[in-house]
Amino acid sequence: MNEDLTLENATAPAAGPSDEQLVRELAEAVRAAKAGIGERIIGQHEVIEHLLIALFSNGHALFVGVPGLAKTLLIQTLAQVLDLSFNRIQFTPDLMPSDVTGTDVLEQDQSTGRRSFRFVKGPIFTNLLLADEINRTPPKTQAALLQAMQEHQVTASGATHEMPAPFHVFATQNPIEQEGTYPLPEAQLDRFMFMLDVRYPEEAEEVEIVRSTTGEARPPLPKVLSPERILALQALVRRVPAPENVVRHAVALVRATRPDSSNEQLSGAAVQRMKEFVAFGAGPRASQYLVLGAKARAAMHGRPAATVEDVRAIAVPVLAHRIVTNFHAEASGVRSADLVRTVLESVKGS
Repeated sequence: MNEDLTLENATAPAAGPSDEQLVRELAEAVRAAKAGIGERIIGQHEVIEHLLIALFSNGHALFVGVPGLAKTLLIQTLAQVLDLSFNRIQFTPDLMPSDVTGTDVLEQDQSTGRRSFRFVKGPIFTNLLLADEINRTPPKTQAALLQAMQEHQVTASGATHEMPAPFHVFATQNPIEQEGTYPLPEAQLDRFMFMLDVRYPEEAEEVEIVRSTTGEARPPLPKVLSPERILALQALVRRVPAPENVVRHAVALVRATRPDSSNEQLSGAAVQRMKEFVAFGAGPRASQYLVLGAKARAAMHGRPAATVEDVRAIAVPVLAHRIVTNFHAEASGVRSADLVRTVLESVKGS
């Protein structure tokens, strides 16, 4: 009996790293990832920060910017640095849902002559999917992403197929071309944790971009994390504490975006502005993403708990695409991001 107990103790698994150690690991991995991405991407520090927040929050992101700002290269570089599989789909008007998710193929057994269908997985079955120019394909094809983004699985011919883990959709959209495009439905937009505005680089950054991309080929990038470690760190983010005041502040910001809100923290001018320009405000998923993103941001910076400042730092990319403005806002040149800033100025943190 003593021998059995001794053997049991000898083979007991060692205790895993503590959450404190995992927070340090995440912060160090983020520093290394940013350094690796910086080998290929000049500038865009805020976009990269938000991209990593989305990744470790297990979310998706929509990138809006004119062509040539390295949106595709950024996602490819992220996949290389984190050792994740990567697929790119060029969304076009003739793209079908089966071109995204996969299709059943009829096969015949040469020995028996028996025929059967086999599901051939589409390019969506990857760790990082780049949906390039997602608004160029009809809503029917856009909807092919909905189940995968929310439930991490695809249903075809009555069978359910699980997505690889981790699984993230990073989509791009060109803001200056309207002809031949299909606006993303609100249900599709709501699946994206962030909508990130990719801006032109500063002059010094643009000079460095031209210099670095027209010279000698650069060496391969180091691998910072594995898919298994990313999953462990994503689980850690959910365990990061969010104090009651942080959760309440996130909810207050979201509720303040609704035109019928009775939020007492909003000033009279802010309430009037929301009623004047907003048709529909953000829903509860926005509050969830604000808190999750705040947790990820805190852990990425090596802090043990989320703060109100973390929530406010990601409010614009989380909320802007969830606010549906009315015709008066469009006529007045008022953007959703402007309305989020109005809310931030009126609803103060505590």
